[in-house]
Amino acid sequence: MFFRNLTLFRFSPAVADDLSRLDEVLAEHRLRPCGPMEMSTRGFVPPVGRGEEAALTHAVNACTWLTVGGEDKLLPAAVINDELQRKVQKIAEEEGRKVGGRERKRIKEDLLNELLPRAFVRSSRLSAYVDKKHGWLVIDTASRKSAENALSQVREALGSFPAVPLAPEEGPRVLMTDWLANGTLPAGLALGDEVELRDPGSATGAIAKCRRQDLDSEEIKEHLRNGKQVFQLGLVFDDRMSFVLGEDLVVRKLKFLDVVLDEMGDSHQDAAAEADASFALLTLEIERLLAKLEEWFGLPRPADA
Repeated sequence: MFFRNLTLFRFSPAVADDLSRLDEVLAEHRLRPCGPMEMSTRGFVPPVGRGEEAALTHAVNACTWLTVGGEDKLLPAAVINDELQRKVQKIAEEEGRKVGGRERKRIKEDLLNELLPRAFVRSSRLSAYVDKKHGWLVIDTASRKSAENALSQVREALGSFPAVPLAPEEGPRVLMTDWLANGTLPAGLALGDEVELRDPGSATGAIAKCRRQDLDSEEIKEHLRNGKQVFQLGLVFDDRMSFVLGEDLVVRKLKFLDVVLDEMGDSHQDAAAEADASFALLTLEIERLLAKLEEWFGLPRPADA
């Protein structure tokens, strides 16, 4: 259950107090199957276990794990358009007339009504957790849209959840460029082997993406001398985790290193106990990283209104 990406939001202590209602309110927003005429549904599913009896939250210490589930009908536009064109062509051949825009729209709606109940359904799960002690919402995605959708589901369930995007006091792009150019990384942080450099002068500026590369190499330094800045940077934190940090402060490709995995050991516990152990380890490691991100980039917790 280790998260692979971290999109982050912050909330105040008063908001944290309201999260005690999560167990109660999520039950009213459980994922239901997609109806015959629905394209998609969203709701909460159990983070651990399956079935109607399984809990929709899983809490360890001050952190509560929840999972947004989804069902989406697979009905590609190309399939609809091909079938629409076939029907329009048949009318033209059999009735010798051209199909107008209004009739074409009606035929397309009829096709949707015909094909939607027979479409395949794709299921999805997106994990997140709230750290009530430190005021973090952590979502396992690198997609801003997916993160916002998950946040909207929590807001809908609670009625209100004023978690806000990060607003760094230190510019991440400038700071990471300085780390790379001058080797001035904070204590405990080391360069990884991946970087994305861009010319910030324009949206169509040159981009250099390097993977499995020595980031101290002359090639990288030349890009920096030519004015490129860091938009994504591979980093290793305390020899316990590696990740790629973006200028949007999204943590991508998060990977726990062997020293952390060894601490898990070979577990022969039941599923619930194993989930507790994994989630406790995950949240403790991420807590340490988030505290440093807060320090390096200036990410104060919102104050109560």
